[in-house]
Amino acid sequence: MPRPAQVALGAVPGLAALTVLVLCARGIGGSAADRPARRPVAARPASAYTAPKPRILPRSVWLDAATRHAQPPPRYDDKVVAVFVHHTDSPNGYDCADTPRIISALYAGQTDVKSWDDIGYNFLVDRCGTIYEGRAGGVDRPVTGAHTQGFNHRTAGIAAIGTFTAGVPVPKAMTDAIAALAAWKLGLAHVDPRAKAHLVSSNSLSRYKAGAKATLPALAGHNDGFMTSCPGAALTARLPAIRLEAARLQGRIPARSPAGTSTRSPAASTTSPAGTSLRSPAGTPTATP
Repeated sequence: MPRPAQVALGAVPGLAALTVLVLCARGIGGSAADRPARRPVAARPASAYTAPKPRILPRSVWLDAATRHAQPPPRYDDKVVAVFVHHTDSPNGYDCADTPRIISALYAGQTDVKSWDDIGYNFLVDRCGTIYEGRAGGVDRPVTGAHTQGFNHRTAGIAAIGTFTAGVPVPKAMTDAIAALAAWKLGLAHVDPRAKAHLVSSNSLSRYKAGAKATLPALAGHNDGFMTSCPGAALTARLPAIRLEAARLQGRIPARSPAGTSTRSPAASTTSPAGTSLRSPAGTPTATP
């Protein structure tokens, strides 16, 4: 038998119908004392702001036994509180059917030429919006990557395959996929993609000396943490829209009204271990490590 609250929510088309239902209830019900008190509607908890896991193709799609190098076991952090967006600085005019070959070549360059133990990026996205697993360790887990010097801990690296300097078009399928991936990955730790993340630099070659605390966007560009032009001016310009789309996918931004206007959502925030809500002076939500 459906609960009364569920019936009420599912059957009320508008204010007029609600009035009729209330009048009918008064006509057939008992006194006010006989009727149970209406339960207050609880606010949506921060933990509810998650997003569906997008389709992610496994490493086996681009890495075979003949190409694979011996490598140490994956390293892990406790969670992922930020993602860094990169571009691979490779040609843009590829056929998406060739993406596995391109990723395999990137892997060879990083493991052979640079002598890394694995590909540095946790994920890669092609211009058709297909998402690939990068670094080994499990897409659901907080794998320590090798993508943003100084800020590889508690972060994930997402590489857009191509070169996105000023004036270069960035495919919508690609940015949509990055938003979906970031929304899901950050949602695992209940992080708002529009938030600021508190990180600690591990390398003085980054924009921050080793041991320094840095407050960076939870959805950042490579150039936010390291002195580089990556992910290119064109993709960097798209990051604000990617953050908003990721927040929408997490349910933090309400759906548009029938008139096509969006209702402003309450300012989001995350909670520190002590249970206090953190906000920046401008109202920007803050992600705690």
